[in-house]
Amino acid sequence: MATTGTERGPTPRWAKVIDHTRCIGCHACSTACKSENEVPLGVNRTYVKYVDVGVFPTARRAFQVTRCNQCENPPCVTACPTAAMYQRADGIVDFDKSICIGCKACIAACPYDAIFINPEDHSAEKCNFCAHRLDVGLEPSCVVVCPTEAIVIGDMNDPLSRLASYVHQDAVSVRRPEKETHPKLFYKGAHGATLDPLAAERPEGGLYMWSEQGNVPHGVPAGVPADVAAEKRAHARLADGPVADAPRGNSSAAAILSYDVPHRAPWDYRVSLYTFTKSIAAGAFLVPVLLMLMGDLTVESRLWTWTTPLLAGAFLALTGVILIWDLEHPKRFLYVLLKPQPRSWLVRGGFIITGYGGILAVLFAGNYVNLEAVSWWLVILGIPLAAMTAVYTAFLFAQAKARDLWQSPLLPPHLFVQAIIAGAGALVIVAAATEPDVVLPLAWIFAVANGLHLLMVLGEITLTHGTAHAHLALRAMTRGQYASYFWISVLFGIVALAAPSLPIASAVVGLLGLLAYEHAYVQAGQSVPLA
Repeated sequence: MATTGTERGPTPRWAKVIDHTRCIGCHACSTACKSENEVPLGVNRTYVKYVDVGVFPTARRAFQVTRCNQCENPPCVTACPTAAMYQRADGIVDFDKSICIGCKACIAACPYDAIFINPEDHSAEKCNFCAHRLDVGLEPSCVVVCPTEAIVIGDMNDPLSRLASYVHQDAVSVRRPEKETHPKLFYKGAHGATLDPLAAERPEGGLYMWSEQGNVPHGVPAGVPADVAAEKRAHARLADGPVADAPRGNSSAAAILSYDVPHRAPWDYRVSLYTFTKSIAAGAFLVPVLLMLMGDLTVESRLWTWTTPLLAGAFLALTGVILIWDLEHPKRFLYVLLKPQPRSWLVRGGFIITGYGGILAVLFAGNYVNLEAVSWWLVILGIPLAAMTAVYTAFLFAQAKARDLWQSPLLPPHLFVQAIIAGAGALVIVAAATEPDVVLPLAWIFAVANGLHLLMVLGEITLTHGTAHAHLALRAMTRGQYASYFWISVLFGIVALAAPSLPIASAVVGLLGLLAYEHAYVQAGQSVPLA
């Protein structure tokens, strides 16, 4: 029987130990969790992973009970824009479905792949330590049903508890300590091939014990024509959503993953598209400012007074539509501004975009009201807002602590350069019909920015990355499932260097190449398994 903080006196600091010297892989904890918390089929708050280690005749099966790690410094709480993920005074990381907008930022932030979207209510969910049971003096359901007492909970502030004897006296491990989340889920006797998702080889064809994974075709009986089967497979992939397939070739042990549950990348093509449209929205302001600094444009130019606010405003609005479209609860999108959790870069980005949109609205209004006196003030105020609109996604991606490819200090300047490419390319196409005199300067800016982008990409793929996760994500981008998008982007970027001589054609090709790169980078960053 658990005791509450009221009975113990000081607020407890709850933690959990999984003793894998006792675990028999019976799935009783998974079943009890589903029953207690009404978890739908297809998703899990907790599950038991199987890894077969060694080769015959010395092979054996190792288990790992996987769930939320109840971090001391939970990145999901920091990333959540509405505080739907929050940390209680007793250290338990809990959630409030009533204010969840379904942005999936918490899923991207979790280094342990412990959070999922409930397919019935479309809100984020995970193990919450059965907090409702603890609050009435009961133990979590998984602890109660475990037949070997392999799951132990307790108060880390109580030196006499059974948990304290495990944590302070036995050899216990945590997952991914380098992420500095300070997990309060400890493993005793767990095999390294189960704790490290890269240590065990994943089976060919996505075929697991009792299950199929990834984009394995479903429901195609023998004898079905190849074209019909291919169509069914395509529909199955769309239905399943993007899957975080594992790059192969990093196994550090004679181990193979024999049972797992589905793991899907949280952010799909809509996030790739959002980074592209946002780049155009920001660049359509920054590039005309650059032209004015070069002396090729004035504040009275139609490109500045009409084209800039209309083009930037249209793509900023499109960016907002895409962001709302990506939410599981689109009707709650205003919660980002009305119920903000200020540490989240989704919230900060929302306020940056709102401020930038206000600058564009005032600039456009100047065509109907004499605002020449404040034109340069709009430039001065607009530059930092446009620049932050371009680069804040780098800080948003950095909050996805598990995704090592995105933890690059060069990502903000790279996104700024991409905004210059996108803005210049879009303006070349528009200016060709409205202001032909500025097409050539725009084309030169476009070509130079493309050259800088290609140099940055070259540095990304040639410099050594500090972690295996980043290395494998890069492999997925350049040699794996996203290689076609990546190399098309490089080819189109090289073609776009001809912008001064073929401005419109180069702009179109360059913009398509940038979109392909955005998709390859965003999706490859999510391709490495975390659990």
